[in-house]
Amino acid sequence: MIRNTFQILPSVGNGKERNLWKSGVRDWDEFRGEMKVKGISAQRKEAMDRHLDRADGFLERGLTDYFSKILPTAEHWRLYERFKRDAAYLDIETDGRAAYANVTVVGIYRDGCSTTLVRGQDLTSASLAKALDGVKLLVTFNGSSFDLPILGFHYPLMVPRVPHFDLRHACRRIGLAGGLKSVEKQLGMCRAREVEYVTGEEAVYLWRAWERSGSKNALKLLKRYNEEDTVNLRPIADHVYGVLRGRIASFCEDCRA
Repeated sequence: MIRNTFQILPSVGNGKERNLWKSGVRDWDEFRGEMKVKGISAQRKEAMDRHLDRADGFLERGLTDYFSKILPTAEHWRLYERFKRDAAYLDIETDGRAAYANVTVVGIYRDGCSTTLVRGQDLTSASLAKALDGVKLLVTFNGSSFDLPILGFHYPLMVPRVPHFDLRHACRRIGLAGGLKSVEKQLGMCRAREVEYVTGEEAVYLWRAWERSGSKNALKLLKRYNEEDTVNLRPIADHVYGVLRGRIASFCEDCRA
């Protein structure tokens, strides 16, 4: 999907991109292979070809930070399939006391393995940077408004500046409304019984129980809840990506008809 988008080019938005697809130019190779493209001067096309050459080079080298700068945020999902193995599914918990509340737990799911960092134990700038080392893509649910700004405030420069697939906004695009647990239910997903009914507010209370009385059961439950939040992001991302990809494929097929 990333090589089907032209929104990395200057002054090309969703409308112009669809016009290119309608004209039969559906990916970077087809664009560069055309001598002339309707509505684009020869001089401008030459500059666009250079942009695509540069993007191809960064893509082949896996330097996704380049795309986080030139690709609209709403289109970062297009990198998902290519960099899924190098993606980090991330979710945080906080003490809920302010807009930039203290981070209590950071959960990261990568390549089938979960990492849970806990405030006062192993959550540090160094451990966070290590857990995210080599990540090519971040996947969250509402991370644009919550997780990433808070992490950036408390642990500046520790979160890599790579493309971010925010499932909250992507889910809305395909008709899946509500929070993470609502989306899970709509997709027929079930949580482990012990955390099935735990909410974000209760996660704050669990932390306070651990902080005030040292309740190991409370911390264990909080960590399990957070782990479910991260692990469940992957099947949701798979589903959302499939729907969005299918829409584009269908549009291009209709253009051929």
